[in-house]
Amino acid sequence: MENQGLPKRIVPAFEWLLRYQRNDLRGDLSAGLVVAIMLVPQGMAYAMLAGLPPVVGLYASTFPLLAYALFGSSRQLAVGPVAMISLLVFAGLSPLADAGSPQYFHLALLLSLMVGVLQLALGLLRMGFLVNFLSHAVISGFTSAAAIIIWLSQVHHLLGVPASGGHSFLHLLEGLGRHIGQVHLTTMGIGLASVAFLLFFRRKMTRFPAPLVVVAGSTVLVYALGLDRLGVKVVGHVPPGLPAFSIPSIGLRELESLLPAAVTILLVGFMESISIAKLISAKEKYKVDSDQELKGLGLANLVGSFLSACPVTGGFSRTAVNYQAGARTGLAAMITSVLVLLTLLFFTPFFYYLPNAVLAAIVMVAVMGLVDVGEARRLFRVKKIDGWTLAVTFAATLALGSKLGILTGVVLSLLVFIFRSAYPHAAELGYLEEEDVFRNIRRFPEAKVYPEVLILRIDASLYFANMAFVDDWLRKCIVEKPETKWVIFDLSGVNDVDAVAVDALGEIVENYSEHGIRFLFAGMKGPVRDLVARAGWEEKYGEAFQYPSLEQALKSIKKIPPGTGSNPEF
Repeated sequence: MENQGLPKRIVPAFEWLLRYQRNDLRGDLSAGLVVAIMLVPQGMAYAMLAGLPPVVGLYASTFPLLAYALFGSSRQLAVGPVAMISLLVFAGLSPLADAGSPQYFHLALLLSLMVGVLQLALGLLRMGFLVNFLSHAVISGFTSAAAIIIWLSQVHHLLGVPASGGHSFLHLLEGLGRHIGQVHLTTMGIGLASVAFLLFFRRKMTRFPAPLVVVAGSTVLVYALGLDRLGVKVVGHVPPGLPAFSIPSIGLRELESLLPAAVTILLVGFMESISIAKLISAKEKYKVDSDQELKGLGLANLVGSFLSACPVTGGFSRTAVNYQAGARTGLAAMITSVLVLLTLLFFTPFFYYLPNAVLAAIVMVAVMGLVDVGEARRLFRVKKIDGWTLAVTFAATLALGSKLGILTGVVLSLLVFIFRSAYPHAAELGYLEEEDVFRNIRRFPEAKVYPEVLILRIDASLYFANMAFVDDWLRKCIVEKPETKWVIFDLSGVNDVDAVAVDALGEIVENYSEHGIRFLFAGMKGPVRDLVARAGWEEKYGEAFQYPSLEQALKSIKKIPPGTGSNPEF
């Protein structure tokens, strides 16, 4: 009996495959077809954005999808090439090799392998929680800036001018300014018309397969009018057939060079994937496992690295389309994969005359919605430090490029976290008679205090980095109230302490006892009480740390709150 669930734990798809309902088939078929129609042109466009041949985007839309459908825990997540990851691939590889060269292609496959191995290892080690350290403010700032960089990086295709090089906003802008006099009017006309067409149907008819129509229409137009002979750049030969199996060769120097890009792609890709997967699973009343998601995405990238694919992850827009089109299980992704495979086998010759400007238009329209000004305003209104984290990440990504930009954001968010934990919220409490509770006297100045008693509350775990703050704050409170004879620490908001904090608290108690001030501790949680007991507090301080509430600590020193007995000193 215990082993019956083992296949489902290893291959989560068995959970829905073995209990597949016939009434789910219609939705899965519809969603699989819709996403395939969307993914074929998008996959080619995102491969081009990554500096790779368009066919690589089709390879990344086949077997990696099957791998995720079998091993991922989300039933609606649409995995494949996405704009953000493609930008990171280009940013990571372009300093190491020329885009389009065999070395560049080899490094892209090695990067897929590294991302897959890292994701799979983190999943097996149950470290999905690490994504929580990439704050929402960082992701939002990075996404908005990256969307602008992606948009700008495609303008040269749209205008038919030479590529500018570089990955930052300033480099791209400078390059466009340098070549603006070389605009190819026919290419620009095709590109702008494609953007207008895509935007119209995106706003008016969201389910209409506009990308596929604009690809087909522009291809026929270029072929019929011979526009490729007039200077319109086209995709050219797209190799037919399935991707060849190969194992990327591994060199230590290459691994060192690609590691920053691999870690960045892992974090950004997983964040994008898990956020939309959890949103939809909550609506559908099933659970998405972060660790299993890492395994599923890791296996998808591993498979892709052996089959000429660029790194993949779950995308916001395609997942939303997949869900809205009726996807009920991972069968929808399997159907999408099969349809893209059929495209590779039979339809690649039709892409020869596809203009690069149209693929650029598809990318540009896809990322327009990622610039979120409203979120920046909201964060500044709710918590200014989070707003500044977003703003700094946004500015750093524009100025320095995607890799350094997100690194700046991560470092800043960690510094903010350390600052917050080193300077936790703390308050002096007084008794509020109307509510029969103790409250912060700064927020409730009418709360009554005891002349010789300080009641202090700390709302954070105590560890080596914030004990200096606690010591300084306590000294300040006692200086402001020199008649203090008793200090009662309310530790109900303290979830954990480390050994350094225990020793520091002991030193505080002993130092102030020499000046006639005694300490009591109330509301100490079980794990914290166990720790201080192991540190010998019971022998040193008796019952001073064992009071379950402030009321009982006060009663022990004959200071009783109003309503529970007479107290002439109050």
